[in-house]
Amino acid sequence: MPSTHENTVEVDLGGRTVTVPKDGLYDRYRMNTDLDDVARDPRVRSVDFFRRLPKTTVDSAIGETLTPNFYYRISTARLTMLAPTRAIRARLPRELAPLEVAPGLGLASLMFFRYDVCDIDFYTEAAVGIAVRPARHGRLGFVDLAAALQNDHLTSYVLSLPVSTEIAQVRGHDGYGFPKWVTDLDVHIDADRTTATVANDHRETDVALSVATPAQTSHPTGARVSALTSYTSINGSWHSTLSQTNVLSTGSTYLPRNIDLRIGQGRMADDVRSLAPIRTVRLDVTTEAQLALHMPVPISIPSR
Repeated sequence: MPSTHENTVEVDLGGRTVTVPKDGLYDRYRMNTDLDDVARDPRVRSVDFFRRLPKTTVDSAIGETLTPNFYYRISTARLTMLAPTRAIRARLPRELAPLEVAPGLGLASLMFFRYDVCDIDFYTEAAVGIAVRPARHGRLGFVDLAAALQNDHLTSYVLSLPVSTEIAQVRGHDGYGFPKWVTDLDVHIDADRTTATVANDHRETDVALSVATPAQTSHPTGARVSALTSYTSINGSWHSTLSQTNVLSTGSTYLPRNIDLRIGQGRMADDVRSLAPIRTVRLDVTTEAQLALHMPVPISIPSR
């Protein structure tokens, strides 16, 4: 819901002024959120996952901040698509290589996120990403793929990452190096249906999705924790960003059917088309999870 001037406050992030909800988590705690306060929110199942992840203070492009950024209640949807390696390579920086599932075939993803309870307050997000091989690995691609699936730790490069709030855009773009911009972005995910709509600059459809939510399986907190490492370039230097997801309720469908996916006109649509996707091989929908997003750290990536 759009905020009015009366229920927002201005905050400074590395010299940039953004508005956040008045008396929201960020306004009250500035990333040092009281976990006992969050535990009283009926939308949050537990905060035990976060009690084992102490925060530290770091200097960053957005000034001194605490890391990780905690997301106490999230839901996500991901379409994983086969795409020609040739098209993928054309969109990757020279230093990165696609993760191939077969000769000439890589993986691209279209993702949608809803962050209901978070250190930087509610927002939604979408992404077009490419699965890449871990930096400095010299093994065959399918060995990297098998290791990633076994360890539930994937590596990626993101082409586009629109968000719905200013603070998410500034933190993500300036602090993490992600290609983020603010737009109208609606994401609704429940046990029955998953819908998402991303608007372009003219408030028309960029990308939209509607699909039945796969049957969900519940997991105790901490029993299923996946990881994703994303590579970004900040001021000409490569960095890696680790995110850890505490999966609480999720489901998947292989070779999904009856997906209503609309690729309209806009930055996300252009990125999807540039990858020339062949077909969707998997739909993953998580109706309940938690996330710890760490600040990026420098990494050495060899030239190719």
